[in-house]
Amino acid sequence: MATITRTTTITATPTRMIEALRLMAWLSPNYPVGAYAYSHGLEWAVEAGDVGDEASLSAWLTDVVERGALRNDLILAHHAHRAARAGDGPGLAAVNDLALALAPSAELHLETSQQGRSFLDATLGAWPCPGLAPVAAALDGAVAFPVAVGAAAGAHGMAPGPMRAAYGLAFLQNLVSAALRAAPVGQAAGTRVIAGLAPRVAALAEAIEGLDLDAVGAATFRLDLGSFRHETQYSRIFRS
Repeated sequence: MATITRTTTITATPTRMIEALRLMAWLSPNYPVGAYAYSHGLEWAVEAGDVGDEASLSAWLTDVVERGALRNDLILAHHAHRAARAGDGPGLAAVNDLALALAPSAELHLETSQQGRSFLDATLGAWPCPGLAPVAAALDGAVAFPVAVGAAAGAHGMAPGPMRAAYGLAFLQNLVSAALRAAPVGQAAGTRVIAGLAPRVAALAEAIEGLDLDAVGAATFRLDLGSFRHETQYSRIFRS
């Protein structure tokens, strides 16, 4: 009687799946960066009457995504990723200096620098890798959040495109979460806003690929001015 021998072959580690899970962990609400404490000026927009329903929230966030901070963040994250992959410490520090200088108010500077420092420290503790130590050495002071995320992804050898898209969606989701707490917008409406803007985030993440740092710039002046006013707003629950 013939004997049939079955051999089980262990395949290579599914790198893309691990990278996807890592991004989901890094950019989840549970990652200890305190993103829930910031509204990026949205709380003032609600107070001023600029945002009060689903349509106005969607319009406000569309400007933030395409003409404001998110576009800049994705450019900065992309170049931080590139510098970290190349082991270019001075270049990474220069990207970070630019990112911090772009914050138009004390609150928005705190928003990016506190989250960035917390993200980098948490990632060093939980997701160490040989390339992350030089990143930490180059970013030993205040760290802008998109720079921290981009540099960590670069140090881990992760693909830049998915990193940009995941960062963009997490940014959008956090602002919608803030709107649910500050404005008369329900969860179903917030979910529709995210679904409606997700294609814009994906397109933006793709378009960033060919942009250099000279492309950085924003045109959300009312948000910037509102951030100054939020610093003295009488009643508030967010830090920005």
